[in-house]
Amino acid sequence: MSYDILEAFNQIVRDKNIGPEYVISTIEAALLTAAKRKYGTSDNFSVEVDTDEGSIQIYQTKKVVEKVEDPITEISLAEAVEDDPETELGDEIDIPIMFEDFGRNAIAAAKQILIQRVREAEREMIFNEYKDRVAELITGSVQQVDKGNVLVNIGNAEAILPSKEQIYREKYRQGDRIRAIIVDVQRTSKGPQITLSRSRPEFLTKLFELEVPEIFERIIEIKAIAREPGERSKIAVASNDERIDPVGACVGVKGSRVQNIVRELNNERIDIVLWSSQPQVFVTKALAPAKIVNIETFPGEDRMTVVVDDEKLSLAIGKSGQNARLAAKLTGWKINILSESEYTAMKEAEEMEKVDIDTIEGISPRLQLNLSNAGFDTAQDIVGAPVEALLEVEGIGQKKAESLIEKAREAIEARKLEVGPDFIGEDYSPAGDDVSGEEFPTVSDSDDDELEQNGEVQESEEEEEGLSDEDDSEEDDEEEDDYIEDEAEEEDYDEDDEDGEDEEEDEQEDMEETEKTD
Repeated sequence: MSYDILEAFNQIVRDKNIGPEYVISTIEAALLTAAKRKYGTSDNFSVEVDTDEGSIQIYQTKKVVEKVEDPITEISLAEAVEDDPETELGDEIDIPIMFEDFGRNAIAAAKQILIQRVREAEREMIFNEYKDRVAELITGSVQQVDKGNVLVNIGNAEAILPSKEQIYREKYRQGDRIRAIIVDVQRTSKGPQITLSRSRPEFLTKLFELEVPEIFERIIEIKAIAREPGERSKIAVASNDERIDPVGACVGVKGSRVQNIVRELNNERIDIVLWSSQPQVFVTKALAPAKIVNIETFPGEDRMTVVVDDEKLSLAIGKSGQNARLAAKLTGWKINILSESEYTAMKEAEEMEKVDIDTIEGISPRLQLNLSNAGFDTAQDIVGAPVEALLEVEGIGQKKAESLIEKAREAIEARKLEVGPDFIGEDYSPAGDDVSGEEFPTVSDSDDDELEQNGEVQESEEEEEGLSDEDDSEEDDEEEDDYIEDEAEEEDYDEDDEDGEDEEEDEQEDMEETEKTD
């Protein structure tokens, strides 16, 4: 009996990983509950658990009286003397209770309480273990797939991978090994619910920390990540050690490091770019492999107008706007991509629409001078400035400023009607508006709608997916050099043809003059 109790006690402690003190208190509570069910009260009952000897004993405390009125709490002197001859009236004695006296129902209730308390302790232990492991990478096995959600066995607990946290087009089968990060741990009536994710950018960060020791040791820092799970990701890295190339370290020898991550992400393409504190440089690298001709920055609006070659517009935008969308998320800037011809048309239109302040009605020469000294040279400057800036100009009050802005607007509208659409063109829109020719709106971090554009994406296939966009840039350099050489050869060929035609015309004229002379 003693050995069986010790073995059961140790097995609970070992299997459930629960402290022995908690198991002892649980056993005591369960037996007191059984006593209450049997006798109606447990106030005069006590339980002693001896883990060394493996014994459990229940005692019922009774008071020695001459006449028993309550058999639950009292005992007669004659009965008490049989157990202890020195017992006197008024003494309290502990009477051992055998387990058989409780009955089957009371023992079943005690067993149920013991199981419930142990289960609650186990759930609380699991919750305390995983609540501080949020954002940690974990490995488990697929236990079940239910209505798109994947139940994952992570050892001593069960986690769930919701469909929205899965990588697009990924399939899971029972028994498959799976990696994910813990994103949430909640208490529920059925125990702690551990939620996993494979689609968040933090998962990509943890994979790089696992594959690239320099990132784990904080020698290389991941500055930003933009990701469309299952399709493509962009990651910006910087090195805290000038001797280490951050991009090369992340790619690895022949792409070995990044390829391990690509395989884990179901062949998701990964672009690794060098981070820069200068926004223009950072955006240029983020849009690679497209060649940037010019960048116009609007810091107050966190917006940029990026100009690329006409032939490279589709490459800069990417398939369904993916390249531009990821670049905007990575840099945190709103990016409006224009071709070189569209940008030239935009600037020419802006120049044609400019209205000098001397053409605005109601502005005296002295006020014109004051406005010019304050930096307001055109009606566009007046309309684009806040009222507070105009109030700082000498001779302008609140009413005058509002009137001036209204007259400047009227002058701008009049100039637009004067210029007309013939010069601007039907497909042109000012900077920041949608460019109808490419059907590509301004891309920002908040844009969720899929962007479309007419041309095919002219991206060259990389030998190994996931390599940095610098390789793409080198390929584009070679393509452009070949294109320039071909153009030069065509121009030389055309010049030779023109020279040959000129010589034939000269010979024909000489022959005609000779015939006339004869």
